[in-house]
Amino acid sequence: MQHPSHAPPPNVARFAPSMFHRAGDSTCNIVRRYARTPDVRALASMTTSPSHDFRVPPAPQRHPRNPYIYRVSPIVPPAQRPLIPCLRHDTRASLTRCSLSQRAAMAQPTDAAEMPLLTKPAAAAPPLPPVRRNKYPFFCAVLASMTSILTGYNVAVMSGAQIFMAEDLGISDAQIEVLSGVINIYSLAGALLAGWTSDRLGRRLTIVLANVFFLLGPLCMTLAGGYNALMVGRFIAGIAVGYDFVIAPIYAAEISPASSRGLLTSVPEVYSMMFAAGVVPPVFLALGTLTMPESPRWLVMKGRVAEAKDVLHRTSDTAAEAERRLLEIEDVVFVSGDGEGSSSSAWKEAATKPGVRRVLAMVLTLQFFQQASGIDSVVLYGPRILAMAGVTSNTLLLSLNVVFGVAKAGSILIAMALVDRAGRRPLLLVSTGGMAASLVVVGSLFAAFAGGDGDAAATTVATAATTMAAVMAYVVFFSMGLGPMAWVYSSEILPLRLRGQGAGLGTAMNRVACGVVIMTFISLYKAITMAGAFYLYGAIAAAAFVFVYTCLPETRGRSLEDMEELFHTK
Repeated sequence: MQHPSHAPPPNVARFAPSMFHRAGDSTCNIVRRYARTPDVRALASMTTSPSHDFRVPPAPQRHPRNPYIYRVSPIVPPAQRPLIPCLRHDTRASLTRCSLSQRAAMAQPTDAAEMPLLTKPAAAAPPLPPVRRNKYPFFCAVLASMTSILTGYNVAVMSGAQIFMAEDLGISDAQIEVLSGVINIYSLAGALLAGWTSDRLGRRLTIVLANVFFLLGPLCMTLAGGYNALMVGRFIAGIAVGYDFVIAPIYAAEISPASSRGLLTSVPEVYSMMFAAGVVPPVFLALGTLTMPESPRWLVMKGRVAEAKDVLHRTSDTAAEAERRLLEIEDVVFVSGDGEGSSSSAWKEAATKPGVRRVLAMVLTLQFFQQASGIDSVVLYGPRILAMAGVTSNTLLLSLNVVFGVAKAGSILIAMALVDRAGRRPLLLVSTGGMAASLVVVGSLFAAFAGGDGDAAATTVATAATTMAAVMAYVVFFSMGLGPMAWVYSSEILPLRLRGQGAGLGTAMNRVACGVVIMTFISLYKAITMAGAFYLYGAIAAAAFVFVYTCLPETRGRSLEDMEELFHTK
């Protein structure tokens, strides 16, 4: 298409495919990929020549938000002239730094001077029927998260088995304490291997591999005849636990649309209410996993775009949403360089890019605070804590354990219902603030009524009841925020090229903190009194509140690809 005067005016630039060309792209595909608006798709269907003329508005009509991005339109009649965001004459970098939402904002009129460039509004279309939610990603996320049932079973089984182990195998209390907590240390190996495995074999086969370890670990412990054999079984089970903590949140986050990602990524935390189902054979879970689709982001990263497109159509509510998600993923993988590359280059980038370093620091810090605030000490040593607070009935102690479990599960369900409505940040702030207040109350009760060291004889019924209520509040606040949100937030803010290994690093921090807290609690409260231990946990929870308030932005409703724009990790 040429200008009627056969000579291009001064405000017309000729754009050729060589400026944008990447192997396998046609000009129309380039227009679709770098300027994502419906008008551009119409333009691409009109123009198929190897190069096109675009009319660049004079300098006063440049987009006011970004002086380096121009509004351009093809030389077509004014009534049919679409308004599209485009690039500088010599580079595409400015547009690729813009998120999809920013590109959409550029295509909207911002003042009267821009109105002549816009297409005339069409007649009002009839209202569309409500979008029917796709249940398939929910099914996939739940199936992937079933491994968390086995995690809960392997971690908690020691609390009931230790009585019989002491009698039948002659194992000492010190050895039982090690067997109970060492699985968290052993899980480091699984957490670090899971990141590498998920990038090489894929998310789905990594879940299958985790179930293989879940099968071998308990089998080894079943056949064990002594302490050493039990340690081998706990080591294998620990590898499985590490795999689960990494891969289940990653798969759920990557298979889910943005509108329900928070809900589906928090599903793994529900294992606390499923301990009774801990005997589900992992072989059935492994077979079920083979029916699940692979992560579309991993498929695009490996160049299998057609398979990724099929998965997105199966897991999205509409075909338009599937196309939009595919374009966003391709934008990150191809334009931002998140394609397949070596692990060393990815970690070299993490060491040199401030945005990536910041995200990794946020993941590690959030995972540290989740465990360092003492939740596993309160849960695993809850009967001991309540007994020192004045609860003397063993039946009541066992009943309270059940009540705590029900309260924890109910709170997680509340978090799942609110995470995509209220957002991650409000839940984290309410959670950490409530945890800090509850821990200070428990510490104050021990200091005031039990001499600080948990002298049950000095407590009253009212003191014991208040302590139970405060401990219950602490568990509820943790379960509605910091518990599930640490996994949700960590799995969605990492860039695609580092998501597997970064999540493994965060899980390693989580498990180290958990193991240290569990294996030092008795020594800690004996050294600084029970009141001092709870004051320490309360101070850590308060520090977590400050960290969330000052460092963690809201991510609700954003796609995983938009996270790179938010955290400057491109």
